[in-house]
Amino acid sequence: MAHQRRAAYALAALSAATFCYVTTEVLPIGLLTLIAPDLGRTRSEAGLLVTGYAVVVMIVALPLTRVTRGVPRRPLLVSALGVFAAATTVSAVATSYEVLLAARLVSATTNGVFWAVVFPVAISMFPPHIRGRIVARLSIGNALGPVLGVPLSTWLGGQAGWRAAFVAMAVLGFVTCLAVALLLPSVTPLQGAGDVGPPPDRHRFVVLLVATVLAVTGAMGAFTYMTVFLLDVSGFAAASLGLLLFVQGSFGVAGTWAVGRVLDRFPLGVVLGLLGLITAAMLGLYAVGGSRALTIPLLAVAGMSFSSLIAGIQHRVMQVAPSTTDMASASLSVAFNVGLAAGSLIGAGLLATIGVRVIPLFGGLLTAAAFALLAGHEMSRRRRHRESASRRPDLPSVGQSVAQV
Repeated sequence: MAHQRRAAYALAALSAATFCYVTTEVLPIGLLTLIAPDLGRTRSEAGLLVTGYAVVVMIVALPLTRVTRGVPRRPLLVSALGVFAAATTVSAVATSYEVLLAARLVSATTNGVFWAVVFPVAISMFPPHIRGRIVARLSIGNALGPVLGVPLSTWLGGQAGWRAAFVAMAVLGFVTCLAVALLLPSVTPLQGAGDVGPPPDRHRFVVLLVATVLAVTGAMGAFTYMTVFLLDVSGFAAASLGLLLFVQGSFGVAGTWAVGRVLDRFPLGVVLGLLGLITAAMLGLYAVGGSRALTIPLLAVAGMSFSSLIAGIQHRVMQVAPSTTDMASASLSVAFNVGLAAGSLIGAGLLATIGVRVIPLFGGLLTAAAFALLAGHEMSRRRRHRESASRRPDLPSVGQSVAQV
């Protein structure tokens, strides 16, 4: 009982750590108008604080994960959180754009290792048959970042200056680091229950990563410019945007929690079902986005399905990981950041050329492509298995019998 209680507390601490990372990664977005004039830079240059962060994660996640494969997991996570909190502190007191950018890039180097390790460590503390539930519980921190962390940090920045928001995240980072150090049990690499996928399959793994890039590119391309869509297409007042984004994010948190109840029984079905839901929501926004009454439920479905989808994909990746799950999780982190950067870039291009009206259509087509890729690969795989089984005789042929005699 004491072991279970400690594991539950450790899981909560790790979930808080995911909240810190997700919130801090996109923190400058809500503070661009404050950071840029204070440091004498343009808003586009301030935006590089987010873009540069994502690029560093894409570059260093896999190499650093490979280098640290032999490091015990508790000191590795504690070190990553410690560097993250220290770099965020430097960000808060930076007196120049160059110092702020350098601190952000240092923080980004810990991001890939953190995400590679945190999910395998979390599931190693619990029985294998509830892996999906644990992944979903841990992902609650991810989902809370956009709905709680970013709005509160943006509000705090507006009230007390952008540095106050970074100070708050640095303090939370240090507290979380201490909690992980005290609560997390010792986990040695390649000894935890979460270090190897139960049915490893390289082809499924690669297809899943490609589908992830497609889905995240489509979804984040739409979500990045959702406020513009709600204002220009749906006709909502600017004062209502906060409430609408809260609806989107809160449904994401609720969906992530609910998915944990079925993820262990239907791992692939959950991913396909959520891809279908987000596709329907995106295409629905394109078709009827001019109706405020219809936009609100579609926005809620989009938020719920995308946040839940991240948990579902993470669980599926650890199931089919062809080697160790830390390298698989690092690969997923890279795929997610590729999709994030590509979605924002393509969305910006569409906004400048065609207009915001078409961005949900773009998102829906890409999530539909991800659905078709996963479903088509699985159907093809099952058809090959059936054909292989039909060609395999149940009894030896006459020639085989004679040879055996």
